[in-house]
Amino acid sequence: MRKSVIIVDNSNVWIEGKKFSAKQKGVLPGTDGKCIDDPSWRIDFGQLLAVVAENTEISQAILVGSKPPQNDSVWEAAKSQGFQVIIHERNYLGKEKAVDTEIVVRGTEIVCTQEPSILKLLSGDRDFMPLISFANNKGWITEMWAFSNAFNDGGEMAQTVTRIKPLDNVFDKIGRYEFEWPIK
Repeated sequence: MRKSVIIVDNSNVWIEGKKFSAKQKGVLPGTDGKCIDDPSWRIDFGQLLAVVAENTEISQAILVGSKPPQNDSVWEAAKSQGFQVIIHERNYLGKEKAVDTEIVVRGTEIVCTQEPSILKLLSGDRDFMPLISFANNKGWITEMWAFSNAFNDGGEMAQTVTRIKPLDNVFDKIGRYEFEWPIK
């Protein structure tokens, strides 16, 4: 059986998932033309792992993100579902820092120390192209799992991976709603 390494850019999946959810509910973009986020949508980390694994053995699952508010239990939920969780402090402006670099470092370390298998990266971010190219050159199968609003089918990242797996197609399986939104 082929093994999988799953690496998740938490903010990419969460933010784009909230946008996708709002769009699915028919919520129109704001007056500024920007997509609206559905604040009720949450990632179900256990289901995310199960769906993305696609019946392969998971040799490693890593979730990288920024430190949430004190009362947020998101990281504990991810850990309880099998993820190694790596978090970074935000900068003084509240912006995410070091997450993409952490993903590239962890991914490169895995590609260099494990037998080639399947690298499943959950992000459509072009910053990961060097990691994907490196993994491809080392004989790995590479997959980009991302919401279609987070990447361009003809873009460089999409052209670099072995396979594209839109999270749109599994949206109903990887998330849940905390409350009813929009309020009617």
